[in-house]
Amino acid sequence: MFIGEYRHSVDAKGRVAIPARFRLQLEEGSVVVRWVEGCAAIFPRPAFEALAEKVASLPLANEQARAVSRFLFSSAFEVENDAQGRVVLPAAIREWAGLGTEAVIVGAGDRVDIWAPDRWAAKGFASPDEFSSALNGLGL
Repeated sequence: MFIGEYRHSVDAKGRVAIPARFRLQLEEGSVVVRWVEGCAAIFPRPAFEALAEKVASLPLANEQARAVSRFLFSSAFEVENDAQGRVVLPAAIREWAGLGTEAVIVGAGDRVDIWAPDRWAAKGFASPDEFSSALNGLGL
């Protein structure tokens, strides 16, 4: 499971360091994609394959299912950590996520989300009461 929040720079070649705590879970290969709410996501290969199976099982006659499939798979890139633990984020992914020279790397359970700092700051809850209300509304 991926947990925690880290801040790293993005260099001119689009490389961003993956936190050491996450690297072991990504050793078998990983896939980066454009993700919901305007961030990027890195999935370990097995988690991406499970997601791909779910998407592939959607009804072909459904226009929205086809759009989701095209969007997800057209933005998917296999990535590998270099010797310094960095991955190269393709330009299309960086553009989608609004990434400049800084990134917030966020553990999100089965994946790693990569956010532009300003977008990440706009997420979350304004108060503890708002968080509590959301938990209650989800039945937690």
